Amino acid sequence: MSQPHHKRSRRPVVLGSAVVAAALAGGLLLALPGGASAAGSGLADDFDGDGYRDLATGAPGAVAGGKAKAGAVVVNYGSSSGISSARRKVTSQSSSGVPGASETSDRFGTELAHGDLNDDGYGDLVVGTPLEDVPGDVDRGAVTILWGGSSGLSGGTTVSDPNASGHDRFGQSLAVGDFTGDGKADLAVGSTGKDVWVFKGGFTKSGGPAGKLRFDAQIEAGAYPDGAVQLAAGDFDDDGTDDVVVGSWAGNFVYRGASTGPTLQTEAGEGNPGALTAADFDRDGHDDLVVGSDYVSVTDQTAKGGYATVFYGGTAGVDTARSAVFSQATAGVPGTDEYHDSFGGALATGDVNGDGYPDLAVGANFETIGSANTAGNVWVLRGGASGLTATGAQSFNQGTSGVPGANESSDLFGDAVHLADHDKDGRADLSVGAAGENSDDGAVWVLRGSTGGITTTEAVSFGATSVGIGNSGEDPMFGDVMSGH
Repeated sequence: MSQPHHKRSRRPVVLGSAVVAAALAGGLLLALPGGASAAGSGLADDFDGDGYRDLATGAPGAVAGGKAKAGAVVVNYGSSSGISSARRKVTSQSSSGVPGASETSDRFGTELAHGDLNDDGYGDLVVGTPLEDVPGDVDRGAVTILWGGSSGLSGGTTVSDPNASGHDRFGQSLAVGDFTGDGKADLAVGSTGKDVWVFKGGFTKSGGPAGKLRFDAQIEAGAYPDGAVQLAAGDFDDDGTDDVVVGSWAGNFVYRGASTGPTLQTEAGEGNPGALTAADFDRDGHDDLVVGSDYVSVTDQTAKGGYATVFYGGTAGVDTARSAVFSQATAGVPGTDEYHDSFGGALATGDVNGDGYPDLAVGANFETIGSANTAGNVWVLRGGASGLTATGAQSFNQGTSGVPGANESSDLFGDAVHLADHDKDGRADLSVGAAGENSDDGAVWVLRGSTGGITTTEAVSFGATSVGIGNSGEDPMFGDVMSGH
């Protein structure tokens, strides 16, 4: 689900170099209080099976195996007290059992998605490394599945590229869903080509997927950022099979899932999506599609600083005639619509107040606050019986009372957003990434859900070094991306 957001500019506590090296080489996992359960919970983002949803965050600029910008992924495990920096595991291509090797500028962790791909009850993490090189093929790209288990993520399997000579940046977009309707989680992978590949559920650690399907999207192909820049999953027609959305500079195209492979249903919104996500905001049984338009051309008069459009689902799928647009120009949304805010550059869905209706988190990492340029901001919009609404919208930045830190230029707060119930209280918590924090070291904030919505009470924040990632003169960009819906 995630989210790639390609227009970012890039930025404590200190651990000894030996600890940092061990974290990146072997994957530091500190003690899990109470222990993980013997059998998985079945939650797609519960990597250790203890019943609590976990948070996966990319640090694509991290040093790993002594290689600059090799990249790493951090998983912070959920618990009854929520997310903390102490309960974590760091994984790179230098970690035991993970295919490949850490190499300079691979940027392992540029893309993330999750789901139980081998149907063992434990969530698995899919990692895209679109800048992975192989001899004779620069930026060929790679996709790795990190397997969940009772001790958390351990080991991995490479998803082989079926058309390596036909495109670059394999893994630049990812989505997990049941696209073939057989009850098993499938993996969709995009690249710079028109071809999008669906790897069928029934994965095994040794043998990979049960099969694969190809469909050619109605998009431009060629050098980045062409091709499938974004992918998302949702069951928009409520037929029991997930549909897949391909976001590109040419447009956003919805493909209906089917046993024989996805087929085109409609185009939704302008090209250049900042982010895509889906949820059933009005609980009518049909998922709704949200397209974030964070880059606004001079000919687009919808909003100066970006906007998010919700297209509601129906019996025929995504209904482009039934939509609503939200921006800082929308009544009820705090803030002022300004050029280059990048509103809609990050999106996530979850029920923050436990009323049964999914809500929407929207990031604007280029938002200027006071004298702090590109400090960043995040909003939460509420779902309800009439769909998504700006009524009761909330706004957060590092100047909000109770949120740790301070607004500074180039922090990029809202680079990534994530909504999930990490403490099992029935309400989704808001996680926010800021890859530019602390001179591109990066940091993550977690704000609790409550009956009144997101609260800053007991808010936590942690930077790259506090989870075992050193910068060694480089820019880890911890918080650049999170695995979410």
